[in-house]
Amino acid sequence: MGQNMTVRRLDLGYFVRPAPETGGPQPRVEPVLAYLVRHPQGQILFDTGIGFADPGTEAHYRPRRRALQDALAAAGTTLGDISLVVNCHLHFDHCGGNPLLAGTPVLVQDVELAAARQGDHTVEELVDFPGAAYEELSGEAEVLPGVRILPTPGHTPGHQSLVLRQSDGTVVLAGQAHDFASHFASDQLARQAALDGVEQPLPAYRPWLERLAAFDPRRVLFAHDSSVWEPPQGTP
Repeated sequence: MGQNMTVRRLDLGYFVRPAPETGGPQPRVEPVLAYLVRHPQGQILFDTGIGFADPGTEAHYRPRRRALQDALAAAGTTLGDISLVVNCHLHFDHCGGNPLLAGTPVLVQDVELAAARQGDHTVEELVDFPGAAYEELSGEAEVLPGVRILPTPGHTPGHQSLVLRQSDGTVVLAGQAHDFASHFASDQLARQAALDGVEQPLPAYRPWLERLAAFDPRRVLFAHDSSVWEPPQGTP
């Protein structure tokens, strides 16, 4: 059954992805987006923004940050109102505000937390900070009525998305499961072509799309793309 909850996008700044990482001749400026979920049982924060990294990383990505406190204030809430944090993964541009929420439960896949603690994955100070309160998951889990965490590995082995069964349909907060809504759309079409029996060759797609399809999402939102995916048969 759908829940009466709302989702608010939070603008937490941007960074410049260098040309060698874009696959083209030019760098690309990407937003850093988090999401505030107001649920009848509390407020959930999906991702927390860009943390401060070493000088080399700062020079490489040239981030511009918007303070998490300011973004929450614009949404009419505060750090103290957050009852649960979910990070799609633990790279520094997704968990940067976690230390501001010491004592607040942070839901993370166990494989992601293990990778973050092995080094060369993220900024260590953003992982094991004073008051860090991780709740490790091993796979899919319903964390509140109508709120389900779904593993969506690819960008990192422990990447996860948040599935929200709202009263008017399902919304997915996909983080960086895909970099862009258009990439997600391409994978969706590749899956559909396979289901329709179109002869090979066909592009490969993420295996977890099969599980995601069971929720019949009406909107999918991303961490580094302001565009929103909606099913093509939806009403404009």
